[in-house]
Amino acid sequence: MNVSKTLLQCGDALDRLLPMHLWIGVDAKVVRAGPTLAKMVGRGDLRGQPAFGLITIRHPAPVAGVAALCALSGQRLGLVLTDSPDMPLRAVAVALPDAAGVILDLSLGLSFARAVAAFGLTLRDFSPCDQTIELLYLHEANSATTTLSQHLTARLQHARLEAQTQAMTDPLTGLANRRAMDAEISRALADHAHDFALLQIDLDLFKRVNDSLGHAAGDAVLERVAQVLRQHLRLGDMAARVGGDEFLVLIYDCSDDTELGRIATRLIAACEVPISYRGQLCRISASIGIATVAHSTQRPDLEGLIADADAALYAAKRAGRGRYALHGGTTVVECSAVPMMRGRRANDPPQGGFRRRQDDRVPRPD
Repeated sequence: MNVSKTLLQCGDALDRLLPMHLWIGVDAKVVRAGPTLAKMVGRGDLRGQPAFGLITIRHPAPVAGVAALCALSGQRLGLVLTDSPDMPLRAVAVALPDAAGVILDLSLGLSFARAVAAFGLTLRDFSPCDQTIELLYLHEANSATTTLSQHLTARLQHARLEAQTQAMTDPLTGLANRRAMDAEISRALADHAHDFALLQIDLDLFKRVNDSLGHAAGDAVLERVAQVLRQHLRLGDMAARVGGDEFLVLIYDCSDDTELGRIATRLIAACEVPISYRGQLCRISASIGIATVAHSTQRPDLEGLIADADAALYAAKRAGRGRYALHGGTTVVECSAVPMMRGRRANDPPQGGFRRRQDDRVPRPD
């Protein structure tokens, strides 16, 4: 019986059963190659091509001839495709009778995942009995599970970050809230290498807007004030809404009274621009109390710094609306009126004195 003729006649069956086989003749040229192997090699019809130019056998020892390869018949071989030296394959050699050469049955082994991706292999490229089929299913299942897990983790992380952001954000204005501001002031106080200033802002005449036009108009005013703060502060500074119509502003690396006065003046002037709401003009102003770390005899704590800013704000309110006051050490060192865009301070209360003691205070004018 002519083995070569029989195998050639059963070529389709051979391709189906061993889609990664390589039949090497005694002349070291390819007699036949399975379709999957041909696909991976990528050199077209492999028949007649030098076999040892397509593969390189590395284990158990380098092999360069058919006789040496036949001597390894039945052993497990380690090899690579010449054009893909970084993708190890395994094979078993079977020497054919009647000097018909040798057949190598190749498999992907642990390289199956990379090979599938690199060569675009599908289930049709493997024998139905090949264990690679199970590995592919397992790989796809693992990939799907990993992708799902990563997606779920990303969603949970996003939800966690969103919840954290919401917990630190004022829902109406989008500014930071009191909790976020307290945390930021505490961090700034812990950094002794940098000074900063804290501005406490209280809106003047805000209650009149709410009483005359309703809370929706008041909300529009608050949103406008938040916009003013974003527009007039530096990118690294921080603004927060900490009460109904009260705001805190953290100004980093600034302790100069003149510069802080200019900042307060700009903010007050911007707040005094009339705000249109449903055909009505909402007119407010702002009073600002300023406390700086540099003016303290020793670095204050959170409560002390806020108390200093509040004391300065109280002094500004007592002196008349549309003013800012600077707190220095234990007393207010300056209380300045901001030039107004319109004459509407005739009804403001007269200037009043300032005392540091909490129990001597009177309620702030609106």
